[in-house]
Formats: sequence, structure tokens, C-alpha cells
Amino acid sequence: MAAVERAVWTRVGPVAGQVLDLLHARVTEPYAPHLHEEFAVGACTDGLEVIRYRGALHYAGPGSVVILEPGEPHTGGPADLPSFVYRVMYPAADLLYEELARAPRFREPVVVDPGLARELRRVHALLSRAAGPLPAGPLGAEPVQAGPPGAEPLEAESRLSWLLGELVRRHASTPPDGEVRGAGRLARRVMAQLADRLSCPPALTEIAAEAGLSRYQLVRSFRAEVGLPPYAWLAQHRVARARVLLERGCRPAEAAALTGFADQAHLTRWFRRVVGVTPGAYRNSVQDSMPRYR
Repeated sequence: MAAVERAVWTRVGPVAGQVLDLLHARVTEPYAPHLHEEFAVGACTDGLEVIRYRGALHYAGPGSVVILEPGEPHTGGPADLPSFVYRVMYPAADLLYEELARAPRFREPVVVDPGLARELRRVHALLSRAAGPLPAGPLGAEPVQAGPPGAEPLEAESRLSWLLGELVRRHASTPPDGEVRGAGRLARRVMAQLADRLSCPPALTEIAAEAGLSRYQLVRSFRAEVGLPPYAWLAQHRVARARVLLERGCRPAEAAALTGFADQAHLTRWFRRVVGVTPGAYRNSVQDSMPRYR
């Protein structure tokens, strides 16, 4: 059966005051020469793409990341019939890496980096879900929408900042210095901020500005010191607080509301990851194990 071309555009606002366009597409016909005002950063999920860029042909398949600079004419199309499927995001230069005085430059338009390609696909899907349900379509093995709803703002902003910052650090011609002094003190201050605002955590932009750092610097420093990004630390702290409430007899829905989770399902997802059982099962087991006196 012939492949059917399909494209879904989504516009999101993962960072205050900035928009990011996302494309998820199955491509059966080559694009005409064109250019973008923003960077184009993408990853194939199925098939093989061929790109004419700066006078040469470049090939991108699963496990590689495509990085096209603004204002650079290029084409794109399936290298092997019948098609290829990819996810692409179009970040402006200041979103790609806010710390640099000018836009980063990339010598190679295609880099082999399976870990970064997986994270790009994951972040792209997460941001797309956050924008709302997308229409179903023949977009290859990856579903257009699957799994839990999109992430809350702190997670979305942290994941995107980490992804784009790592892209620049690993593959830009002149990567910036990402080291941060006093990482231990910074991590403790961020944890205190998040613990104090369980129900309405500050945006990553706000935390980073107070520390005088870029969003990427803050996430990278925190991860190196704590072993988790800020949003994951916050979720685990919420789970710890929820455990105490469940032990005191709170129902899971009440515990979710009191610890800042969006709803009981959100609590359950994280609770299972951290504790290994559902909140209801944990509450029942704790209640059953409590000594009873006559």
C-alpha cells in the first residue's frame, strides 16, 4: 500500500514570552528549496531523509539529529521510497541558547547522537500533547498522541532547555562553558524554593534569573549535583509528602490535591515510579499493618 503524506503543525509556548512551532510529518515527496527564519532541529523516527544543504547532500535516519541554521536554503525528501517520518522543532536563536551573545553555529547539519535524538522525540511529543489532542494519522510507528497528558510547565521548560543546551554544548562549533560555581548551594536553594511552592512551583526562567544563570546552566548544574532535574526532584518530594498524608488516612485524591499534583492520576503515575505501588494500595497496606488495640 502506498504511503500517505501527513503533516501536523503545533504551536506551543514552553517559555514565557516565546513560541515554538513543532512539526510531525510523514513525507513522501521532496520539499522545494526553502529556508527558515528560525533554526530547524529534528529527528527521523522512520525511513531515511536526504537533505541538500550548503551545496552537498546529507542523509539522516533514526539516531541522528538534523540542525539547520536560519536563512540557509535547503531541500528535504525521502532518500528511499516510499517515505520518511520525522519530528522537527523550530526554535529561535535566543531559545536555542540564551547565554550566547550571538547565535551558535553548527558545522555539520546532521550529527549522529542517538541519545539526543531520543530526547528530542520525547520532548517534541510531550510538548505536542501539552498543546492538546492531535488528529490521528498515518505517521509511522510512533502514535501522534499516546501516554499521559503533557507535562506541567516546570517539566516542559526544563526538558526543552536541557535538550537545546545539550545540542549546543555537544555539537556547536564553539560550545559555551556550562560550569557553575557554588553548585551545592544553588541546588539547596532551588530545592527549598520548590518545596515551599508545591502547588504552584516557580517557572524555570524565574529560578534561573534569580540565580543569574541561563535556564540550561541551572538545569545542568542541578542535575550534576542532585542526580535529577528540578521537576523530577519536585515530583519525588511531592510523593514523599503524599506518603505521609496517606499514612495519616488521607484518600489518594486528597493527597494529590494537597501536594500539588494535577489530579489523582498524576499522583498515581509518579507514586508507582517512586514507591512501586499505587497510592491506594500503599494506603491500604499501611492501614492494615497498624497495630490494633482492644
